[in-house]
Order: sequence, then C-alpha cells, then structure tokens
Amino acid sequence: FAGVVYHYDQEGVHRAGSGWEQCICVPLVQPDMWELLPQWDSLLEEFSVEEAWLPHRYQEQQHNCYTFALAFVNRVRQGRGRAALSKAQFTESFLLPRTTEASRYLTVHQQLAHRDFYIVPLAEEQQEQ
Repeated sequence: FAGVVYHYDQEGVHRAGSGWEQCICVPLVQPDMWELLPQWDSLLEEFSVEEAWLPHRYQEQQHNCYTFALAFVNRVRQGRGRAALSKAQFTESFLLPRTTEASRYLTVHQQLAHRDFYIVPLAEEQQEQ
C-alpha cells in the first residue's frame, strides 16, 4: 500500500510518508463504503486538526494513538448512521484478525529462516491452478 500514516503522540498529530514499512495495514473501508475513498484524506485531515488532538491532551494510557484511530473510525461510522464501536469491538473486529495473521506469518518465517530453507515464488501457471 502507498499513502500517508497519521499518528498521534505527546507532540500532537504527525503525518509520515515513510518509516512505517514494518507496520500492519488494517483495511477500514468496507465494501459498502467505497465511495468514501476519495473523501478519506480530507476527512482525516479535518479530523486531525481538531482540538482533541492537541499535544497537551495526549495521555499515554487514556488519550493516545489508539484513541485517535478509534475516534476517527467512529466519526466515519456515525456519519453513515452506524453505531460507534467500543475499544473491545474495534480490537476484535479490526486489529486481532490482522495481528493474528501477522503473528502466524512471522512464526513461519522465523522457523524457515533458522533452517536451510528458502522460498521460491510459484510460476504463474502453477498459481492459477
């Protein structure tokens, strides 16, 4: 994926085009929300400059980057007439599936890396079968 990562910390909201190559991408736009994609950047930019995300409001445990992401998702959901997600619902629906998948991949990668194996991509005709 290409794009900009918005993140929030004790210095406020940041936008980064690099430095997040090792992150896990969590798709948030559901199939019935594709029309939001052209607006997504402007919605996020407007959201990120709100008073709630000023540096002095940051609290490591209660008002952090996770809070920023969840609040943005809930803003979009509410704009579409959907109920807000709790932290538990957000974690279970969006984060756990991706982190579980990444953990499995990393485990397999580590096991292969410590043995005399290497991975070769399948030829196109084998992938189609």
